[in-house]
Amino acid sequence: MLTTRAVPAVLFLVLAAGCASSDPAAAPAEAPAPSPSTSPSEVIDLPVPTAKTSGPAGEPTSGRPGAGAKTITGTVTAGVEPNCLLLSDSTGSYLLVFDDAAMRQDAQVGRKVTVVGRAAEGMMSTCQQGTPFVVTSIRAA
Repeated sequence: MLTTRAVPAVLFLVLAAGCASSDPAAAPAEAPAPSPSTSPSEVIDLPVPTAKTSGPAGEPTSGRPGAGAKTITGTVTAGVEPNCLLLSDSTGSYLLVFDDAAMRQDAQVGRKVTVVGRAAEGMMSTCQQGTPFVVTSIRAA
């Protein structure tokens, strides 16, 4: 009967001794991972958004729409995530993306607007709704 009580106690002591001997300070330190270096030939200059200007008849714009521009007219709706604005037309639902905060103020929920811009299917978003649409101009419809 003594051996049935002694075996678990001995196992406990062996395990405890094994844990106590693993000293993190005695472990070899890992070398820090090398940081990626970029040479000047690998740096890509991205275009800077243009400043907001006034278009024809005082319509606000923030640059030219460029190739692939699309015009969408509809009523601004709120997305399921905070600060997400959507606009729908017959081709689908678009997530409105603004580089200019002043233009975003013109896109209030419930307001009917016409926006010009381009779809950006590959753009990451936390809104999880609609195709991202980079707005270059907005006006009341």
